[in-house]
Amino acid sequence: MEQGYFRYLLPHHAPGGQELVYVPYWRFKGMVFSCLPAGIQNRFLDVSQQAMPSPLFPASVGLRSQAMKLRFVSPEVDGWFINPTLPFREVMDTFLTRFNRDTTGPILHQSHIGESVSLIYAPFYVGSRVVDAVLNQPVSNPLDETFELSRFPGGPADWRIRFIPTLCPNCGWDMQGRRDALVLYCKNCESLWQASKQGMTRVNVAHLPGAEEKSTLYLPFWRIKADVSGIDLNTYADLVKAANLPKVAQPGWDRIPCHFWGPAFKVRPRSFLRLIHHVTLAQPRNQLVASIPKGDMHPVNLPVSEAVETLKLNLAGIIRPQKVVQERLAGIQIKPRRYLLVYLPFEIRHHDLVQTTYHIAVNRNQLALAGNL
Repeated sequence: MEQGYFRYLLPHHAPGGQELVYVPYWRFKGMVFSCLPAGIQNRFLDVSQQAMPSPLFPASVGLRSQAMKLRFVSPEVDGWFINPTLPFREVMDTFLTRFNRDTTGPILHQSHIGESVSLIYAPFYVGSRVVDAVLNQPVSNPLDETFELSRFPGGPADWRIRFIPTLCPNCGWDMQGRRDALVLYCKNCESLWQASKQGMTRVNVAHLPGAEEKSTLYLPFWRIKADVSGIDLNTYADLVKAANLPKVAQPGWDRIPCHFWGPAFKVRPRSFLRLIHHVTLAQPRNQLVASIPKGDMHPVNLPVSEAVETLKLNLAGIIRPQKVVQERLAGIQIKPRRYLLVYLPFEIRHHDLVQTTYHIAVNRNQLALAGNL
């Protein structure tokens, strides 16, 4: 799950004699995958709900979190910021209960991928009635009693954004990366770094060389080695058997380790599901070079922690026959051990990016619009 943000909607000027109050709302944005007996159901959610329950204020910010500009809270923002009292997990359970009403059959497993959890403050003016400070329109009838801020614990904003320098810890060079990039690139010493609580942490990387004569974009994938219990899945031979692939076992396959693969970039849920299954079954392993590719690279905007959330989901989609999933999925445990960031070359065509070796395609428009996910 991505780190939470304290952000707020911009208010209009306050009418005279009214208090400017900011009400907290939890916002969840991400993909939800549900493993059912009949297959895997997917959906993208972008929902919000009060983090401090009160009938005086709307239950949700609606489409505002998607359509309106949000700014980060800082001590310079005037107003009374009410403290959230509902933990996010409790609100998330409400979201999932609402979503799961549409499912058919028991849910064998559920994964939340690409989660972005934000705490959004919506502004209201409070005097004789509650007024929406964005639309400058009342949202309540005249109040029966005087509004008292003491009923809602909180106070002025006292948060600040903490910045860390994007200088390469190895050589001191300026690192590069797009606004949504989670991994930064140092051209000087050919290294990749990601931010952590301890500062910048180096990322182990490899790539599959692409054809030099073709226009190529390298897409990032997380390759994860994990311990699996409840089913034999340690080697490539085990994978061929578990997925019932139409292949004749070859000598040495029982010595090739099996890895889980998942995109390190955002894409629509259906395409995301197809990619984790297709690349895991392909098991790219030949000719991997332990270095950064020389060509253009798509930014990493999905952390490895989200790729870990896909492990059981990945397994549920490749096990055959399907009845085995229903019988054994609950008893299967997967523990990640190590990971590697791998860039795979995709040939740039008119509508799609195509990985010709493993016959994988990604729609270019979907990739361009994935920033909204």
